[in-house]
Amino acid sequence: VQLQASGGGLVQAGGYLRLSCEASGRTFSSYAVGWFRQPPGQEREFVASISPSSINKYYADSVKGRFTISRDNAKFTVYLQMNSLKPEDTAVYYCAADRWPGYIDSRPSKYDYWGHGTLVTVSS
Repeated sequence: VQLQASGGGLVQAGGYLRLSCEASGRTFSSYAVGWFRQPPGQEREFVASISPSSINKYYADSVKGRFTISRDNAKFTVYLQMNSLKPEDTAVYYCAADRWPGYIDSRPSKYDYWGHGTLVTVSS
């Protein structure tokens, strides 16, 4: 599975962005997909993840209620709708895929496939 994240940019605090993660590979629908981010000078952290069927979704506490993860398997794409953005959301955002183990996993080490990141900058 190859992944390509896009949709990042510069936005003012309180604004919104929608990130997309486009995948290649016919088995995409059997993978869980997660979004992670790496703020400047910090370690990569979990943001959200979604199961292959979209039944299971899990969010980091810091984004719960503001971000929404979704997927369209027919388009091989996972989305991250980010609303009410804050300066502390500034980071490089990455999407990653993991063969579905039957549960959501927030650990970056469990994801086998990673795309290049897309930069999100939120100005105050």
